[in-house]
Amino acid sequence: MGVLESMDLLQNLALGFATVLVFDRLLACLVGVLIGTLIGVLPGIGPAAAISLLLPSTFHLDPTSGIIMLAGIYYGAMYGGSTTSILVNIPGEAASVVTCLDGYQMARKGRAGPALGISAMGSFIAGTLGVIGLMLVAPPLARFALSFGPPEYFSLIFCGLAILIYLASGSILKAVIMALAGLFLGLVGTDLITGNVRFTFGNITLMDGIGMVPVVMGLFGIAEVLDNLEKSLEERSVFQTTLSNLLPNRQDWGRALGPILRGSFVGFFLGILPGGGAIISSFTSYALEKRLSRHPEEFGKGAIEGVAGPESANNAASSGAFIPLLTLGIPANVVMAIVLGALLTHGIQPGPLLLVRNADLFWGVVTSMYLGNAMLLVLNLPLIGLWVRLLRIPYAILFPLILLFCLIGAYSVNNNSEEVVIMIVFGVIGYLIRKFDYEAAPLIFALVLSPLFENALRQSLLMSNGSFAIFFTRPISLAFMVTGLILFLLPMLPFVKRKVVREEA
Repeated sequence: MGVLESMDLLQNLALGFATVLVFDRLLACLVGVLIGTLIGVLPGIGPAAAISLLLPSTFHLDPTSGIIMLAGIYYGAMYGGSTTSILVNIPGEAASVVTCLDGYQMARKGRAGPALGISAMGSFIAGTLGVIGLMLVAPPLARFALSFGPPEYFSLIFCGLAILIYLASGSILKAVIMALAGLFLGLVGTDLITGNVRFTFGNITLMDGIGMVPVVMGLFGIAEVLDNLEKSLEERSVFQTTLSNLLPNRQDWGRALGPILRGSFVGFFLGILPGGGAIISSFTSYALEKRLSRHPEEFGKGAIEGVAGPESANNAASSGAFIPLLTLGIPANVVMAIVLGALLTHGIQPGPLLLVRNADLFWGVVTSMYLGNAMLLVLNLPLIGLWVRLLRIPYAILFPLILLFCLIGAYSVNNNSEEVVIMIVFGVIGYLIRKFDYEAAPLIFALVLSPLFENALRQSLLMSNGSFAIFFTRPISLAFMVTGLILFLLPMLPFVKRKVVREEA
């Protein structure tokens, strides 16, 4: 890094701290990380549902405070998820599933304190390294993205959808169907180029398009309640153990430091990829540590490396996920898609010009992550006892409160009762999606990016007089298109091989 770049970086950091070190934004950061930790602790809700529920409240804040709070909820949930994984063997957040394997076994051996301690400290180290990576990688990537035109943006979104579909945990066909449904829903409303009204059936509310807030609150909030109504209310018992000696000893640090650093590196770079995110990062870190370990037989029986690596990876991934969102305007996962919707609602267009037009917002969010990670470290260890008590909140109380937040939130955005109806409809759709093993992530991703995707396509065809060759004659666009097409074709290869074998037989 040259001297001038170092000076620019210091000036940008100074701008960030000047932006965030005011009472309102510090409070927004504190509230965000506290709510995030609570959401991480309570099983079954998750950061996507929490951000969906609280999205309307950010519209009454200035954009910087709103995004700082949403970011705090996201990486705060990564912290909180480990508490239930270690003490109750129930992952509070999907990315903490791997932590159950060794964290709970450490608790059963009377080492719940060191497990929680290394989880919190590893998360702090990884979160800090992730923010440093965000700070270093985002500006040059934004400068590179300035060379993007409509063909490059179309190809980039196409590639992002292909990655998300390829990494879908279920059927590829179902993921494609959900992505196409999201693209179609994004077409509802007024055509930005011709001014024509499409697919509204004369409804005035739909002329502005289907609102992001009622959709995500329905798909995650209402659907979560409906899905849990049919499940038996199993009593959740917290494993009774002492929580003394939260500070890991020298031997623990000797075994955990390598996994923390490797998990930070793996998580950060996998977090940047669309569809990657904290879940894949934590599983990858666990597999890596088990392969590198001199004692792989200890994994699953209380190995501290199996806690330190995955917990570091999922926290670093939450920082990495902000890079494509803020520099390219492309969300890396469903949570970032919701944050993108919040930015657009505030009238802010993320992308390469964000660092020029809204430098205070970008650097304010980055520096808030430094402070938020420090807040989480200071708050989490003393509050573990409180989080354990909150685990005993019965679902009969919790889920009616979620419904109430959904109804108030959907109505309060535009004071429009029809958006409450839209939310309920998508709540039912979200419930059916879960019952038939579809995923909501491709739908949300496509819904948010559909207007940009359509406009980039039409502008590109206008530039080329209707020729699709423009996507394959520009080097950057060609690279994205080829990558996306390969990812679409790869899942078909096993099917093709099986068909050939059957014909030969």
